[in-house]
Amino acid sequence: MISAVIVAGGKGKRMGNDINKQYIKIGGKEILARTIETFNAIEDIDEIIVVSPEEEIQYCLDNIINCYGFKKVKKVVKGGKERQNSVYNGLKSCSDNTDIVIIHDGARPFVSKEIILRSINEARENGACAVAVPMKDTVKIVDEKQFVIDTPDRSRLYAVQTPQTFKYEIIVSAHNKALNERIEATDDTKLIECIGGKVKIIEGSYLNIKITTPEDLIFAEAIIKNMK
Repeated sequence: MISAVIVAGGKGKRMGNDINKQYIKIGGKEILARTIETFNAIEDIDEIIVVSPEEEIQYCLDNIINCYGFKKVKKVVKGGKERQNSVYNGLKSCSDNTDIVIIHDGARPFVSKEIILRSINEARENGACAVAVPMKDTVKIVDEKQFVIDTPDRSRLYAVQTPQTFKYEIIVSAHNKALNERIEATDDTKLIECIGGKVKIIEGSYLNIKITTPEDLIFAEAIIKNMK
């Protein structure tokens, strides 16, 4: 069984407003609705768990899940203090029969079906898979005073996106270890690294942006216009 955990937390602070950025409309449809729509249409995916701030669960149900008729969304569960906590809550809410789980940011509405399916296949074969794109810019490592101390080889650097897809028991074990040992990470693949696991990278798309700032909204509208 394949489950998808879509993390829909976060306020719109960097957007300059008080609403969750994922309820902002682009091309006439909410960001979160566009994200769920893609997963809901994939035959291989059996269930979707949406993770939301507790105070927004009913709003999400009324204005996204029920409004658009997303039948594969089985639960909307409350998130935690940090993204890592929210993902863990989503994982614990998956079906007992889940063997593959896809973790995706609700604010990435342009992920393609092809990328999702490739990530599922790689997770089945390798246990853990992350979507990423080669870095376009040169990256500098700086010290505490902002002086450059190193320039990594750009050819080996990737910007990691979601989905990140795993064998269920592997990612749950990684989260349990993180919880017990108070390990914090900004993405789930780091937790796999912490238990000595390997993560396969597959190439994603530069269009698979995470909408965070007002500038991202401009880019998102341009993507939609081009798609039409």
